[in-house]
Amino acid sequence: MDLTHQAAPSIALQEERFRMLVEAVQDYAIFMLDPQGYIVSWNSGAEKIKGYTAGEIIGKHFSVFYPPEVAAAKWPEEELRRATRDGRYEEENWRVRKDGTRFWALVVITAVRDREGRLQGYAKVTRDLTERRRHEESLRRSEEGFRLLIEGVKDYAIYMLDEQGFIRSWNQGAAAIKGYAASEVLGRHVSMFYTRQDIDARRPEDELAQAVAQGRAEVEGWRVRKDGSTFWAHAMVNPLYDERHRLRGFAKVTRDMTERRRVEELERSSRRMNEFLAMLAHELRNPLAPIRNAVSIMQLESLDRERLTTCRDIIDRQLSQLTRLVDDLLDIGRITTGKIALKKEPMDLIEAVTRSIEAARPDLDARRQRLLVDLPEQAVLMVADCTRISQVLQNLLNNASKFTPPEGVVTLQVRVESRVAVIEVTDTGRGIEPALADRIFDLFVQGHPAGTAGESGLGIGLTLARSLVEMHGGLIDAHSEGPSRGSRFSVRLPLGLDAAVPAEPGSAVPGDNGARCRVLVVDDNHDSADSMAAVMELLGQEARVAYSGQQALQTARQWSPDAVLLDLTMPDASGFDVLRDLRTQSADRPLYVAAMTGYAQADDRRRTLQAGFDEHLAKPVDVETLQRLLQDVERRRR
Repeated sequence: MDLTHQAAPSIALQEERFRMLVEAVQDYAIFMLDPQGYIVSWNSGAEKIKGYTAGEIIGKHFSVFYPPEVAAAKWPEEELRRATRDGRYEEENWRVRKDGTRFWALVVITAVRDREGRLQGYAKVTRDLTERRRHEESLRRSEEGFRLLIEGVKDYAIYMLDEQGFIRSWNQGAAAIKGYAASEVLGRHVSMFYTRQDIDARRPEDELAQAVAQGRAEVEGWRVRKDGSTFWAHAMVNPLYDERHRLRGFAKVTRDMTERRRVEELERSSRRMNEFLAMLAHELRNPLAPIRNAVSIMQLESLDRERLTTCRDIIDRQLSQLTRLVDDLLDIGRITTGKIALKKEPMDLIEAVTRSIEAARPDLDARRQRLLVDLPEQAVLMVADCTRISQVLQNLLNNASKFTPPEGVVTLQVRVESRVAVIEVTDTGRGIEPALADRIFDLFVQGHPAGTAGESGLGIGLTLARSLVEMHGGLIDAHSEGPSRGSRFSVRLPLGLDAAVPAEPGSAVPGDNGARCRVLVVDDNHDSADSMAAVMELLGQEARVAYSGQQALQTARQWSPDAVLLDLTMPDASGFDVLRDLRTQSADRPLYVAAMTGYAQADDRRRTLQAGFDEHLAKPVDVETLQRLLQDVERRRR
């Protein structure tokens, strides 16, 4: 039997069937090229996709399907060269139909060789992927638009985390709220924004675990900016899964809610106002009673020096307590109305600490308590309001002394951690009840029931301290192991990125050198005027009084004083009117005029100085302030 003869029809049949199969394919352009790239076959799919009939295209070079600029660059020939070298070439790119329209094509070119390996031509398969590309491009534009939308949000920090909590994206809002550029945070762990206490408690990891367990996590807490300052944050954490429900990361949205938190606290505080007013009356009467008793003693008998000294000391101590109460009330009022302003300047924190210790020393000594101080050897430079920081620390020291028994121990420690100054005040006192641990800084809240403690106070000192610390971008918290186990208050203040060395204070004006000034005291309150004149005489000055504006002008014209202490509110004339007339009368000689008033806010001081007063004295005026004023007057005279 002739097998070759029988096989020949079978091979021919197979080739015909293959040709018919290729010819019938509609979704792919399948055609053959000769070794030079000229088209030698054409299927119906090629006609459908490219628009040419077989009669129109066979014999033409396949570069006709390429955009003119691509064909001019000889790219079709390069494709054949690569297919010849590698056996196969594949790409996606633009191709051109007969009518000139372009479509996105997936192209595969395969080199065809005979059994001896000689190149016979090329098989080319093209698929139209325009719709797929249009869909992908639409999706890309949508994703790009969403990305730009997220990027443009400035009121919210929106960023992505991987499954371990490392940052993978960062929007403008995140940069504005947290202070970091994207290049500074990408690849770092989200815990970088948490306080040291939260990091130690593993709260960053717990929040991510909560999001996975519950489908989302909504949390609030203190967060830390790049400059070390803190803010109250509300955050939403959502886990992200792929199509197989495998965790791929988290989306986190954070908002700065510091102002809202402050408003909520003020609203809660207002509900306790009635209780506070009753307590205020009680606390104001406490120092007034011994003052009245001391005055009565002085009125009822002739006093020897020892008894007079006792009465004087009683009045001085109780007036100091009254002044402290009033000052705290005024400060908390300014804070609640947003009128308090910080005077931030380069300073050394150690100076503020020293001032606070000096101010708190009388309370500590009166209770025979030991104060242990641990300060760094180097200066702690920062940009802050030195007076307000001293006030914060004095409140903490006074608070520690108040709730520590006699002969107890109070410790003050200062240290620096990275860009943050940490101040801790620790005592061995009564501690903090667990029920009060979260409310100890709220307005009017005290560590004892109202009216049961032997120590005075309005419950505003810690609120004032927290408000001032937060205005500096800092954080304050309290910790106690429980009743009778003491307390620890920690203050964290940002040192800032550019704290300069504070300027050296100017040398003090020399003290009393025996010179006497003529001082005219003007006040329609006779007691106030007479007592101030008496203080001036005890300070070695010659003093006279006037109880009205007209009397002040007449006395000044006849007596020619060196300095005038002038009340601003009198029945017959305002202090500003009297000042103007005094300046006119004494145009030929220097006259030092100080406003002496019960108005003590920054706007009041600014108004008097702009009107031409040389100084602004807030009643009551202490002796040290008066001595400084007299030194200034003497310096002017010289």
